[in-house]
Amino acid sequence: MATIVSKDYSKKLLKLISWSHWFTFFNIAIAIACSVIYIASEPLPETLLGQVYLIANWFSHMAFITFLAFVLIVFPITLLLPYTRFIRASASVVFTVYIMLLLLDGYIYSQLGYHINSSSSDQILAVINTQIEADSRAFWFTAVVVCIIALSVELVISNYAWKHLEQLQNTKFAKYFIHSFVGLFFFSHITHIWADANLNYDILGQDNVLPLSYPLTAKTLLTKYGMFDKNAYLERRTNPLKLAHEAPSYPELTGQCRAHKEAQRALIVLTKNNLSQKNINQFSERSNQRTTKLLRHTDSAELSDAWFNLFYSLPTIYQPEVLAQQKAPVLFQALSQQGLTSSFTQVGSETSHGLPSWASDLFESEEQIDDISPYLNADIFEEIPPGLHVIYFDQEDNYQYQIFVDALLLAQKQNRQNDIVFISRIGNQNLSDSLSKKPALLISPHIKKVDIDERTNHMDIAPTLLNHWLACDIKTPRYSVGKSIVSLKRDRVLANTHKNGIMVFDKDRSVFVDQNSNFQTFSQRLGEPIMDDKDFPLLIDGIHYITQFSTNNATSNEQVNNK
Repeated sequence: MATIVSKDYSKKLLKLISWSHWFTFFNIAIAIACSVIYIASEPLPETLLGQVYLIANWFSHMAFITFLAFVLIVFPITLLLPYTRFIRASASVVFTVYIMLLLLDGYIYSQLGYHINSSSSDQILAVINTQIEADSRAFWFTAVVVCIIALSVELVISNYAWKHLEQLQNTKFAKYFIHSFVGLFFFSHITHIWADANLNYDILGQDNVLPLSYPLTAKTLLTKYGMFDKNAYLERRTNPLKLAHEAPSYPELTGQCRAHKEAQRALIVLTKNNLSQKNINQFSERSNQRTTKLLRHTDSAELSDAWFNLFYSLPTIYQPEVLAQQKAPVLFQALSQQGLTSSFTQVGSETSHGLPSWASDLFESEEQIDDISPYLNADIFEEIPPGLHVIYFDQEDNYQYQIFVDALLLAQKQNRQNDIVFISRIGNQNLSDSLSKKPALLISPHIKKVDIDERTNHMDIAPTLLNHWLACDIKTPRYSVGKSIVSLKRDRVLANTHKNGIMVFDKDRSVFVDQNSNFQTFSQRLGEPIMDDKDFPLLIDGIHYITQFSTNNATSNEQVNNK
């Protein structure tokens, strides 16, 4: 009797396992079809070998991860609970969830350039929330309908495979498909090994397109997004970062702007030394206006590059080509149109060179002084004409800087001036300094926020002044990667380029990634380097931030138009 029961159990189990293999086989075809969204999100390879590798890797990899879902989930359930209806229903639900995750991941990849992961949950949720906010009914209706269709298809396939199991077992085509998938699997992996040894970008650039596939290296990522010359891909250690394609034409301002009457002057007071949060708090207390503390402000460039970030509101990688176009920053174009003056004052020795030559040409007047004693009289500040005035302290300490800021804020209080004042530091001496946060203070009659905990940087200053001081209704993405500080609603990933890598800032982390995939993570809360995993999605977010100027202006005309 026990032998008969054992034989019946074995026969039933073998039938269920055979059915589950066929059920998985049909789901492999569905997964390959659904994964078209990944292939469509990327440009086709340029070489024949790259195209053959794309097809081989696409088919074999999707077959592998679908079979893996069967092995890890469906097969163990079949062994533990070999009940026909339960297994068929469970397998249908499992693969419905698998297909839905595949579609969601494909959509996320098409929008962000990386797959679902825990480290970028904020960015992923932001993409989903954007769709919900645009039309919540359509979003949820579509999600429910797609889920019902997927489950219905799975149940139909499950029923078909069960009722026609003997007929399917007698077919001969299945083994040819299996042999083909196995052959494509080995071909794609062997080809990738060869490409890795020979640095064939056409193949390596396909890494990480499909879920759970090869991770991209930093060098490949930078090349993929046009921040490294593909033709120089072999020179992995010597070539500095530069745009692979020509930078867009920097815009020329055509629309008229009108400065607010209650704030005719903007003063940017900078120092090369660190400013602590305590310094910022003290400055805030001495102002008679509402102040805005930029708690997580960043300035990641060397001094000469930092001026470009501040005035042009663009990452460092654009500097050579934008300066070659010999167009003034939009901020200075707006000043010129309104007849407002601009001046630069450097406090320090005559041998110091704080402002590069191209930046000196932007200002109507430039002055160098050794000390600020003449400015300690409040009447002096009243004589400053309407316009933009930058005061930079190139000294060994912040002693005179703090005295000057105190005098400026006292003059504002006594004379009831409503000037815009930005207090910060600029420039870095080393990489660790570049990765640390630089708390700053913004005083403006147009900004009501007291503390801004969202990430800000020097590239946000020009959009803020253009929108809320000069009242220019300009499309910010046309000339900048920054945002007006007033319009910040959620935190974001910020980034800038270094000579041989990229710096990315997210939450409490700042990361430097060189072209050889070496990650150096710095904790801004602890103020020191930390050990962390390689976060390629974070790097991709940083690349998106840097390249958005090129992306937004790829086909735009050369003029900035009012909205």
